[in-house]
Amino acid sequence: MNGTAKANSHVNGNNKLLPSPQPRLFSIDNPPSLEDFKKLTSQSTSSCTYPLANSIETNVPIYTLPTFSSLTPAQCSALQDEWNHILLSGPGVFVTKSLYKDIPLLEKVNEVYASIIASEASGTGKKGDHFASSGSNSRIWNSFSKHCLADPKSFLDYYSNPYLPLISSAWLGPHHRLTAQVNVVRPGSAPQISHRDYHIGFQSTSSCSQFPRAAQIASQFLTLQGAVAHSNMPLESGPTRLLPFSQMFEEGYMAYRLPEFQEYFVENYVAAPLELGDGLFFNPALFHAAGRNDSKDIQRSANLLQISSAFGKPMEMIDTYPLIEKTWDRLVDIYKKGGMSEEVKAFVGNVGEGYPFPTNLDRRVPETAGMAPESEQDLLMKGLEKGMSSTEILEEVRKMREDSKP
Repeated sequence: MNGTAKANSHVNGNNKLLPSPQPRLFSIDNPPSLEDFKKLTSQSTSSCTYPLANSIETNVPIYTLPTFSSLTPAQCSALQDEWNHILLSGPGVFVTKSLYKDIPLLEKVNEVYASIIASEASGTGKKGDHFASSGSNSRIWNSFSKHCLADPKSFLDYYSNPYLPLISSAWLGPHHRLTAQVNVVRPGSAPQISHRDYHIGFQSTSSCSQFPRAAQIASQFLTLQGAVAHSNMPLESGPTRLLPFSQMFEEGYMAYRLPEFQEYFVENYVAAPLELGDGLFFNPALFHAAGRNDSKDIQRSANLLQISSAFGKPMEMIDTYPLIEKTWDRLVDIYKKGGMSEEVKAFVGNVGEGYPFPTNLDRRVPETAGMAPESEQDLLMKGLEKGMSSTEILEEVRKMREDSKP
């Protein structure tokens, strides 16, 4: 037995050498292996594995969807089996051609989106985006709700598409929640840096490193990423860049920010051109990035779907405001005596909301680097450090809540 094996082993009560438990955390000081990543992402997608796909292009299965009513329950289940396999242990992404066949409906929805964009552009305040500087592109946060309020008829027709729950439940099971954001990328817009998505993809490196490896792997099962093409997206317009099979790299959330992984992505990504009404769906752990729009006149437009598992909710509803109100003065006294002790941190962690989502991203603008606004716990920590009174901290909490509402 070599030295490495001995170093990773221990002796049990019967004097037998057993493997040591795997550390629960990925090490922030021990970079993930780029060579392992290269091997994983050098696989090829076999058409034999996905017989219901009409083609495989650049490792991405392409499905031309028939009219939904023509499918039998068995055929629906067979499609879901393939989609689940793709997302879990296949290339991690697939295209659905003709997800929306009603072109006049899409044109009407685009008119609604344009009116929302124009209305919001006339207002004041900073507009945030996850990768472009403010104002470079057009973004509608919560296009789902805004669409309904602006034009209920087209909203109902658009979100009555039975393929949406079929695709979503293939990955998430029943009772999922759909949210959406529109992004219009103008000619000349720069590409996005490769990344993974919500949840852990929206954490800083330091924060990410505190989540156990099992939680990092499990994160991908909580959401499904999708996009509906609201314009034609030829390759020159920069459709989403994708790295097939990268969702299976366990250390991916630790790796995607590293320069060598970003360089490898740029050298090896693929992209699937889309037509108006097509859909693109992928595992949120897949390395991906919006592409550069090198076209002269294509306003690349997509309704970005983020579908969340029903399991991403607590068992009971907790209103933290009265809890903070009742305990703040005493907490301040404890902080003044002992500083930011582990006890203070523990209490803040138990009482305050540590996760800033869901929120209103129009009013609580995400910063490009962190992609997430301040959490309630962040606010309480800041309040202690700044010596805020009970009245001051409660006003800040109230404002955060108001700003988070739809």
